[in-house]
Amino acid sequence: MSDTEAALTAAANQRGTAVIIGAAGGIGRALFDYLQQQEYHQVIGFARSEFIPLDLLDEASIQSAASHLAEHAHDLSLIIDATGVLESDHVTAEKSWRQLDAASMAYAYAINAIGPALLMKHLLPVLPRDQRCVFATLSARVGSIGDNHLGGWYSYRASKAALNQIVRTAAIELKRSRPLAICVALHPGTVDTGLSRNFAKKGLEVQTPELAAERIVQCLNQLTVADSGGFFDQMGRTIVW
Repeated sequence: MSDTEAALTAAANQRGTAVIIGAAGGIGRALFDYLQQQEYHQVIGFARSEFIPLDLLDEASIQSAASHLAEHAHDLSLIIDATGVLESDHVTAEKSWRQLDAASMAYAYAINAIGPALLMKHLLPVLPRDQRCVFATLSARVGSIGDNHLGGWYSYRASKAALNQIVRTAAIELKRSRPLAICVALHPGTVDTGLSRNFAKKGLEVQTPELAAERIVQCLNQLTVADSGGFFDQMGRTIVW
């Protein structure tokens, strides 16, 4: 085993601080609870409510979260961004271009792409320079351009595709200063949460948040630095861009 491989193996076995962004959501809370059962030094949750405050629409709160981690989490080994919106009071899952609305699209981009980009801006510099650490953001298979065979969901698809490009770009920059760090986009599968409950189709496996959390963490534990900048499903399979 080479020195680099030995370092990667040792780093992979170290479980320092795990962080969940969006810890009050369906998948986020399940991830937070699951990680607390694992052998992590500590698990820190951020959300708009219940946990340490963080609002994707407020960059100052993201910067504050980064400062908190810099002060209280010197052993970061995992950050999962579990935020996202498909449909809400501000955005609709469009079935046709006739439903496109500029304000709705802007909101989808703000939550699904710009918010995570600002997380990377402030949190990636906090990652350790000489240890394995994973930053993962929850994307969606429908954000794949190559896998789009049904159309619809313009704002959600486009904002997640934008997120994937941001992840890919950030991973390239991250490698220059933190060669053992991993930055990926992850499709969690269809999960029984408020985001997808009304849109799950027959024939799809609908997972409980608890099962999804377990699969996500197991997938991330298996990643290597060669996977950084990639787009994977919850089972670790590569998804076409």
